Amino acid sequence: MPGDPFNLDTNSSRQFVVAMEEDHGRALRRFLAARMRHASADVGDLVQEVFLRLLRIPDHESIRNPRAYLYTIASHVLHQYTLRQAAMAQVVAPLDIGADIAASADGDPAAVAQLEEQFEEIDRGLEQLSPRAYATLLMYRYEGATLEQIGQRLGVSRAMARKYLVKAMTYCQQRLQEMQ
Repeated sequence: MPGDPFNLDTNSSRQFVVAMEEDHGRALRRFLAARMRHASADVGDLVQEVFLRLLRIPDHESIRNPRAYLYTIASHVLHQYTLRQAAMAQVVAPLDIGADIAASADGDPAAVAQLEEQFEEIDRGLEQLSPRAYATLLMYRYEGATLEQIGQRLGVSRAMARKYLVKAMTYCQQRLQEMQ
């Protein structure tokens, strides 16, 4: 349907994005890589997100300075990525609290039994949450697998493996907070 702002199949939009990628793709990758010192593996995903957002613009002819607009989108994508990374770092820390709690039982049989019961409850909840999220957490925490390795084993992208991990860790964090 012509004029549909959600129709991503228009030739002019595709041509515009292809031209932008040809003209600015390398510089955009360098721009993002320079700002993502520790996560260079994610640069390709962010570049793809930038161009997808550019493709979704219904009226690209109205953009006065396409290069500046491209970098504005890239800055927004990078900012959202940074926020997600910070949120994930906050989610990872509470899982270590569980080990601290278990260590604080100091051989008290009643405390150890209660902890085992609580962790079994968390485990059952994780299994019901999502089998892939559960498997991702196990591979990450107990096998030390990277997100790339987990993604390959599950047949999903690194970004999807990260989403599964965040989902499982968020669940664990919430349950641990409820138990305290």
